Amino acid sequence: MSLPRSTPAEQGVDATGITAFVDALAGTPEVELHSLMVLRHGHVVAEQWWRPYAPDRPHLLYSLSKSFASTALGFAVAEGLVDLDATVLSYFPRFDKKIKDPKSRSIRVRDVAAMASGHTGETIDEAFAAGRGDPLLGFLRLPPEHEPGSVFAYNQPCTHALSAIIQQVTGDTLTAFLRTRLFQPLGIERYGWSPDRQGRDLGFTGLFTTTEAVAKLGQLYLDEGRWQGRKLLPAEWVAEATRAHVATAGDDPDWRAGYGFQFWRNREGYRGDGAFGQLMVVLPEADAVVAITSQSHDIPAVMDALFDHLRPALTAGSGPAGAWPVGSPELPRPAGPGRAIPTMSYRPAPDHAVGSLRKIRTRPGRLSVDRLTAPLGEPGGWTGDGPHATAYAWDGDTLRIDLIFVETPHRLHLALDPAAGTFAARWQTEPLGRDPFDRLRMPQG
Repeated sequence: MSLPRSTPAEQGVDATGITAFVDALAGTPEVELHSLMVLRHGHVVAEQWWRPYAPDRPHLLYSLSKSFASTALGFAVAEGLVDLDATVLSYFPRFDKKIKDPKSRSIRVRDVAAMASGHTGETIDEAFAAGRGDPLLGFLRLPPEHEPGSVFAYNQPCTHALSAIIQQVTGDTLTAFLRTRLFQPLGIERYGWSPDRQGRDLGFTGLFTTTEAVAKLGQLYLDEGRWQGRKLLPAEWVAEATRAHVATAGDDPDWRAGYGFQFWRNREGYRGDGAFGQLMVVLPEADAVVAITSQSHDIPAVMDALFDHLRPALTAGSGPAGAWPVGSPELPRPAGPGRAIPTMSYRPAPDHAVGSLRKIRTRPGRLSVDRLTAPLGEPGGWTGDGPHATAYAWDGDTLRIDLIFVETPHRLHLALDPAAGTFAARWQTEPLGRDPFDRLRMPQG
């Protein structure tokens, strides 16, 4: 079930503003778009994927996962399964005797939903350590510095607590709970959520799904919880989840506008926001949604370009007739001559290893990196229609290979020296977490 398509002009959008937005980001260092969808009046008026990324390929959302977790909370509250004013601890009586601090005991569901547990900073590492692998128990063992509900701190265990509560009261993971309530009604077919050691979906990160699924969630919120005329979420929840519950600080207009229930407020509208530029921007005044996946360090530049170029175009009235230029541009790749790939193994050059990577092997048509094997095709383009894609070229006597994990934002740059039998490796953006290379993809099963 796809979203309806239209031309920009038919929905009162000036397509030149969409092009200006894309062009502005193409010239912005540290920004690499992977996909873009622009919706107005419920219709997709522009969409593009940069090869080797593709429409049907799921993409790791990082903290944009939080907005899906918030949606699960909205369903649970509407069904009377969760009380926003109940304490987190009340859902886990087995932890009662282990939690002594009165502030920890008083943290409410609404506090963790708003990133207002009373802690003053990120506690995820401490929570895993204090809980001996159970971040929920560890989180409750960490006394907040302030009264819950009084201060904002972006803190991953807050969202994980929501995942744990929903699983506790329903017996289902976030994924299973959302399947019949959100994914199936919206026609979202490709998704998966990474779990913790207790079998709970992480909640704060780890959701893989498509760009169109992100756009659909944004449209559901824009339409105040209705989907194709059917009420799914209460309009009251949409309003509550997307208003500012706690003040946020900073100089940037899109980070100081306040925080809702796992949604950021913008200078206009609100958004779900994941590391490296996974964005769902909802603009109610323009009746529009913008969904982006990317590999970007400079998110303020993305938001500035959106409000400088794209936002004015959304309500400018009809621009040029016809569809916005639809194509499949290619991401940059190693450039240079192509020649045969040697069959050999490589060890790290001094000071050039990435994490635990200690061995790379090449042979015609294949690249092996640790336990991962990826296709290695002809030079001159990207090879791979699965979760990995490669491109290569020779730079003198150095074989340069780029390996993209196309279900994530990440790219690994390799420089192989066949004469020395060594390699150098570096991430363009380093993945968050410690997953081995073969697990940098949507969970299977």
